[in-house]
Amino acid sequence: MALEPQAQTGLRTLSSQITGLIRTARIKQWIKNGFVFVPLFFDRKVMALPFLLNTIAGFVLFSLISSAVYVMNDLVDIDADRAHPDKRNRPLASGQLSRGVATAAAVLLPAICLPAAFLLNVGFGGILSGYLVLQIIYSFWLKKYPILDVMVIAAGFVLRVAGGVWLVDVVRFSPWLYLFTTMLALFLGFSKRRQELILLREGANHARANLDEYNIPLLDEMIVIVTAMTVLTYSLYTFSAEGLPANHSMMLTIPFVLYGIFRYLYLIHVKGETASPDEIALTDRPLQITVILFGLAVFLILYFFG
Repeated sequence: MALEPQAQTGLRTLSSQITGLIRTARIKQWIKNGFVFVPLFFDRKVMALPFLLNTIAGFVLFSLISSAVYVMNDLVDIDADRAHPDKRNRPLASGQLSRGVATAAAVLLPAICLPAAFLLNVGFGGILSGYLVLQIIYSFWLKKYPILDVMVIAAGFVLRVAGGVWLVDVVRFSPWLYLFTTMLALFLGFSKRRQELILLREGANHARANLDEYNIPLLDEMIVIVTAMTVLTYSLYTFSAEGLPANHSMMLTIPFVLYGIFRYLYLIHVKGETASPDEIALTDRPLQITVILFGLAVFLILYFFG
């Protein structure tokens, strides 16, 4: 039996809203929440099923909260996104997703996820709540301030790692890994600002409020500094952190970190890559192979030769 024209229109509208909401959730960017697995991996608890399940649950909750934040960001930036060459195609900016549906999702996701996070682990619930508050403050205020905006993004990565620490009962997580996470996030954040500046050029200040406060020479200088600090902090971790093999075999993993960073710099400086870091990570084969080899090397050293 054929549906009434009004019913068909309603179904099409519903389908469009669901599709738009899924796109706005930015599922591809959930890769960032993989940092919650860092404590599980480096504390040698990958094969401990309870901790593994806890971390998977934490990853899902962080991802859903991140999606809520993306929806909030798009609601706040809807006018600026319409002036952006790529972001104007986002569901909210293009009109595919209604503000009412987006607002409901931005409210309901935290209302469901935060209680679940506290049930999973009280400390993790506190971390996730802090992350959400920080991202809300960022969306409405801190994103307007150059340098501070990228530092807040880096803090979000550190909170992901800290949340993972609570989920696996780490007695003492190496501070060097916290520092490494911070420097790596700053490296990716400043690189992303550079890519946005090149992509948008003269119209940059109309798409992101603070991009007119940046320029290429400043960003390149900051990238040089955080690149050096990223390599340094990871190197210091490999031979000075507690609980690592006494023969310093973890130092064998440093070349993978070096190549990964150098490959990323090659892509943005030589190839002119302007995609976001998560998109590059999902498309660049040499970078993917490097990450896999790095993970395999760390796994073998910590779990079998440590």
